[in-house]
Amino acid sequence: MVDLIGQYEKIQAEVDQAVLNTIRSSAFINGPEVKSFQAELEKYLNVKHVIPCANGTDALQIAMMALNLQPGDEVITANFTYVATAEVIALLKLKPVLVDVYPGTFTLNPKAVEAAITPKTKAIVPVHLFGQCAEMEAIMDIAKKHNLYVIEDNAQAIGADYCFKDGHKQKAGTIGTIGCTSFFPSKNLGCYGDGGAIFTNDDELAKKIRMVANHGQSVQYYHDEVGVNSRLDSIQAAILRIKLRHLDEYADARRKVAAYYDKAFANHPHLIIPERTTVSNHVFHQYTLVLKDADRAKLREYLAGRDVPCMIYYPVPLHLQKAYSDPRYKKGDFPITEWLCENVFSLPIHTEMNEETLKYITDCVLDFFSKK
Repeated sequence: MVDLIGQYEKIQAEVDQAVLNTIRSSAFINGPEVKSFQAELEKYLNVKHVIPCANGTDALQIAMMALNLQPGDEVITANFTYVATAEVIALLKLKPVLVDVYPGTFTLNPKAVEAAITPKTKAIVPVHLFGQCAEMEAIMDIAKKHNLYVIEDNAQAIGADYCFKDGHKQKAGTIGTIGCTSFFPSKNLGCYGDGGAIFTNDDELAKKIRMVANHGQSVQYYHDEVGVNSRLDSIQAAILRIKLRHLDEYADARRKVAAYYDKAFANHPHLIIPERTTVSNHVFHQYTLVLKDADRAKLREYLAGRDVPCMIYYPVPLHLQKAYSDPRYKKGDFPITEWLCENVFSLPIHTEMNEETLKYITDCVLDFFSKK
């Protein structure tokens, strides 16, 4: 699904030197590379504060801890998302409130968000799924109206631009109260291990986030908050500094792959190509199609027999997961999410794909339907 070896080979000399320099410095934790990456990412995102951490799930948890959310507080998020989004809500004894998404863009429906607000609601977690933004302007208006925090789950859309009605743009993850991202290796900006980061433009909140991420201390051995231990190591930061310089180039390469797929599958009776939202560009962390009147299991088997990877993001909605079963929800309550989980499938998309590979993949998909 992702060719990390091919990507590495293009930047091998830079990466190898950066890793060796970090090892020779022995500044493995919170060293100069971490501080430099933080500053460079702040500049790229045009955000006041970037706080690196250990992974994207930690980023979400730290964000909620820093906002002083209390057990029983309700947090609204999308039902169609990776489990980490809801996992940290449940872990902190908060109450996840799930809402449906748009069938075309897979992002949070603001009308569904507003309908789910109660006196116990304290935050909204929009997910910028597969590489494009949720409707942040509408979500922020709802949050302001009801005095709610907004925590952007930006694990899949770093580098995407959100366009407001007045024409100005902001990077995904910098619009809400806090933004969170992951640097898992397969992400558009991925390291060679685990990593994550938290973004905010609020000075006081940034201090609190740094404190929570560092054992609840701002001065060593003086612990003012209950915190966690979550940090990005210097070697990963050194790698990310190099890959950040290529992030826009990587997004362009992914868009070219998506355009090829779009052209190959346009107007197909059994395939719905991914819809582009009008409020954001798309950086294509995933290229996700929706099947119409087709057997997904047989398609996957057919593609596997021809060495074409195919993934299902995601096969089971959160409300039907055993760990998140809730008497408030039952099968049928989220028709769009349930339909998507039964019909989506994602094809390989990455920075190293050439036309020969793309033709082979698209021919295999089209051949499956021609043999029906």
